[in-house]
Amino acid sequence: MTARTLQNHLVIFAKAPRLGRVKSRLARHIGAVGAWAFYRGMLAGLTRRLGSDRRWRCWLAVSPDRAVFDRGLWRIAAPGCRSFISQGEGDLGVRMARVMALLPPGPVVLIGSDIPGIRPKMIARAFKLLGRNDAVFGPAPDGGYWLVGLNRRPHFTDPFSGVRWSTDQALADTRANLSGCRIALIDELEDVDDGPSFARRRG
Repeated sequence: MTARTLQNHLVIFAKAPRLGRVKSRLARHIGAVGAWAFYRGMLAGLTRRLGSDRRWRCWLAVSPDRAVFDRGLWRIAAPGCRSFISQGEGDLGVRMARVMALLPPGPVVLIGSDIPGIRPKMIARAFKLLGRNDAVFGPAPDGGYWLVGLNRRPHFTDPFSGVRWSTDQALADTRANLSGCRIALIDELEDVDDGPSFARRRG
């Protein structure tokens, strides 16, 4: 298989959208039902926009692991996605590395499921940039990132070890692990995790 025929893989990290199990920080501001409804609607909209695009194969990386078998749930909550993989155990970096290492050959772009502003053209640009870079990031205002992409050639190298997640150093730490690699950046977007970010989105 040559580089020209390698398939692009888009991975959406998602929790099973069950009441009381998602967006706990947001729930403290708008209530558990409101947070659940917001997350479920956001995930469904995201997978509708991205799931059937022929430029990539869309994967849903799900948590908890047993939810990967609940296809009835995902047909409603994540229409458009037909490929599923469990995230596995460990912190965010361990889980992202596991999924990226297990996927078939080809560039991988991984995104979260709580960023309303994602559009297909952004994903397409990320894959295009991976044609001449080793990695691509979509930065977030808080010092983290909403998108990470790796071309995984000639093989996958884990860039997530030792990253200080949920801090303003997450992107800097990940980039430091990629020292010597060619890195590109795309649009800055904010996830919706709490009351203030929810209010900014509505405003």
